[in-house]
Order: sequence, then C-alpha cells, then structure tokens
Amino acid sequence: MKNIIFLLICGFGFLGTAQSNINELLAAGLADAERFTDDYLLPVSEGAIYSISNGWYNSGESKPLGGFEVSIIGNYSPYKNKEDKKTFTLNTADYENLQFDDGSTSKIVSSALGDIEGIIVYVEGEPVPGTTLREDFELPPGLASEDINFIPSAFLQVGIGLVQGTEIKARFFPKVKAEGGSYGLYGFGLQHEFTHHLAPLVRKRFPVRLSAVIGYTRLDATYDFTETNIIAGSDQKIDVDMSTWVFQAVASTKLPIINFYAGIGYMTGKSKTDILGTYIVQSGPFQQTYEDPISLNHEAKGVRANLGAKLKLGFFRLNFDYTIAEFNNISAGINLGLR
Repeated sequence: MKNIIFLLICGFGFLGTAQSNINELLAAGLADAERFTDDYLLPVSEGAIYSISNGWYNSGESKPLGGFEVSIIGNYSPYKNKEDKKTFTLNTADYENLQFDDGSTSKIVSSALGDIEGIIVYVEGEPVPGTTLREDFELPPGLASEDINFIPSAFLQVGIGLVQGTEIKARFFPKVKAEGGSYGLYGFGLQHEFTHHLAPLVRKRFPVRLSAVIGYTRLDATYDFTETNIIAGSDQKIDVDMSTWVFQAVASTKLPIINFYAGIGYMTGKSKTDILGTYIVQSGPFQQTYEDPISLNHEAKGVRANLGAKLKLGFFRLNFDYTIAEFNNISAGINLGLR
C-alpha cells in the first residue's frame, strides 16, 4: 500500500499524508469504486467548504473612504469528536462486487477524516468460465490515523473602504506546488454598514455598528497519484474545484481599543472532485482500462453564527473568533490597517 497525499489538498494551507490506496478500489469495478469514493470523501469535502468560507469580517463597521486593512487569516476546524463525520456504514448489499473478508455484510469504516484501519475487503469473479480470481485489499483510513484532527485554511485578505458605508474585500492564496500537489484560493466580498446611514448625532450615540457581509471563495487543488502495484497507468491525478457563498449579518461594539463582534448568517458551497488519468487494472477478476473514471459532486449548506474580539493598537490589529456551524471553526487574523 502506498502513501497518497490526498486529503488536505482539498483546500488547506498545508499537505498531510494519509495511508490510502483508494485508487486500488477500481479493481472492484467502476461502480463500486465510485460509490465508496463518494462516501469516503464527502465529510472532508464538507469540512473544507466550511473552512474556506470563514474569516470575512472582524467588525460591524465598514472602512471609510480611503481606509484599508491587510490581513493574514488562518482557519482551524476541529473534528476530533465528530464520529459521524469520521466514519460511515459500508453495506455490501449496496455494492456489486465488494465483500468483507470475514463474511460480514455491513461494517463501520473510515471516511477521509477517520482512523479505522485493518479492514480487508475482496472482489471475486470468473473472468474465464471455470476460473475464479480473487483480489484482496485494505480499505484506506483517513487523516485521524495520521493524528490530524482538524481542517485548516489560510489566505491573505484585503479590505478597502468606498463611499456610503461600503467596503470591498478580496482574499488570495497564490497557487503553490508541494510534494506532487498544488493549491490556490481566491475570493471577493462586500460589506455594507447600515448604521452609516443614521444621522451623525444618532450614529455617534448608537451603541453598536450593524452591517451585512457577502463573500465568495473559490479553491482549486490538484494532486498527482503515486501508482500502486495493482493499478498501473499514466497521468493519474485528482482535481478539486470548490466554491462557497456566505451571507452574514454582523454587529460589533465601538470601543477605542478592544471590540467584540458577532454574526449570524448562512453558508452554501459545492465541490467537484475529478479523478483523472489512465488506470489499468492488472489483477483480479475485472481487469480493464479506465480513462478519467470518477467525477463526484458534493454540497454543504447551513446556518452559522460566530462571536469574536478585535484588539486595535494603532495600525496593528489582532482578531479571534469562534464559529458554530456543521463544522465549527476557530479563526484568527493578524491585521495592518488605516482607519
């Protein structure tokens, strides 16, 4: 079994290694391989969608005309205690060829976030009448087997104030290559402060700042597979395209040094995962060649709420917040700004 640096390439600020032979599942036939891969990858796709959608604001106050803030933002989404995301039930009745070697018909197995190891499955068939062939292999565990129990993301973000309480935002992570993979991210957003439209005297006395934020994030990632001794071929890689929209109402205090902010809103996102290249199954009962065999589409959406604090010391600011959602998130930012 080979290492496939796969999971964190779905959109995170670093690469992690998980023991995985997911492409070997093509030896079970295309339908079985696609079904397993879909269930296996769904939780990490959801978690990545939630992770990259965070960090759009640190105040309910929009920048004034000419004001700006440059931020380095990191997101951390832990899932250590989310057993429903770390595992799924594999029922052999839902598969055409895949069977457990101990005769079980249903088992809890690891998702791409989990740590269950040592589950052996097999496929068996008669490629030639009277000749039975069998292929055994181990189902892949996930990130937790490498002591990785969180989903990260990171990027540079800039906010620039326009007129009438409106601020435009942009986020970016340059496309980088590392250990066979590449990762890049970009996005844009808009924040509009409603309290800006109050009469000056009323606005001065009003205890909070209120605004709405809309943000779009797009992630592109690629990882080239290492060939296994079961699946030969060429140009084997996985491509991930992911996008999210966030719609948020935000309120914050307006104190001189430290302020608190809170938001509630809705996130929706989708991902497309393509397993590309040529895969030649050379052993087992179902020996054939596949071209670009699997394409998966996942979605995630839900209500979200967060609470945070921002420390302002002249041009230098720090912020920290916690978001409650399907995947909770801790976000931290180092900011340099003017007004």
